[in-house]
Amino acid sequence: MKKPPLTIFLAGPRGFCAGVERAVQIVERTIERFGPPVYVRHEIVHNRFVVERLERSGAVFVEELAAVPEGAFVVFSAHGVPKAVPAEAEARHLIALDATCPLVSKVHREAEHHFAQGRRVILIGHAGHPEVVGTMGQLPADAVLLVETVEDATRIELDDAAELAYITQTTLSIEDTHAIIAVLKARFPRLHGPKHEDICYATTNRQSAVKAIARRCDRLLVVGAPNSSNSVRLVEVARQGGCPQAALIGRARDIDWRFLEGARSLGLTAGASAPEILVEEVVELCRQRYDVAIEEVAVTREEVRFNLPRALIA
Repeated sequence: MKKPPLTIFLAGPRGFCAGVERAVQIVERTIERFGPPVYVRHEIVHNRFVVERLERSGAVFVEELAAVPEGAFVVFSAHGVPKAVPAEAEARHLIALDATCPLVSKVHREAEHHFAQGRRVILIGHAGHPEVVGTMGQLPADAVLLVETVEDATRIELDDAAELAYITQTTLSIEDTHAIIAVLKARFPRLHGPKHEDICYATTNRQSAVKAIARRCDRLLVVGAPNSSNSVRLVEVARQGGCPQAALIGRARDIDWRFLEGARSLGLTAGASAPEILVEEVVELCRQRYDVAIEEVAVTREEVRFNLPRALIA
């Protein structure tokens, strides 16, 4: 029986970013150099495939340091942690390695700078996300005001004469964030902001790549985890950008083939914490059902690399 044709538009860049690569390597190198078990506070990145692979190598994932034996190795996830966490690790004589993405650390330093200048800090982000928890935890309680939506920005009550500054979570929708910032600047003209946008290059590039293919696709799939902020944003960007039938899947096995019925073109990308092997899985499974043609659509080439901690460099 002849297979129906399906053109797959592969968005580029997609998948692992430099911060995720660095975080995963930190866990791998720590296990290689010092042996298992190596404890990791929170999922190192939001992807079960990656987490389970590291678990098989000897990583033990915990939510709190109380679960880590005294004197053990512990890695802090790529999302960053409140200042209280490294302090607790030191007090308990844990050997800590920080896998916080350098671009998240940049936001932490911005928050500290604004606070030192006597400014009230507004953080644009999603409540409860580990990155937001970590960023708010860089400053004393109540020093940071969280704004999630345009409506929040419209409603917040602050003294117009107060010194204010804003920072953002690194994995947000670019358009949504700019809309929130516009409201804040209109209400508070003296508002200070970052010299360079906090939304990271990888988030920006992956969203731009999705926009480049969205209108050409009958359907679009984003490979990523439901707790991955940047992956969820890619689905939103696809829908807003011209492909209303966009969906998030964790693995190829999660594809609902009814979703693809009647489609002749499929957009395919992956969030920054999803490895390329998961994209390849989707392509291969599609080949079993369709006569697949592949078209790569790259909007830019990423060459960013982040150094590992000195303790892991031979």
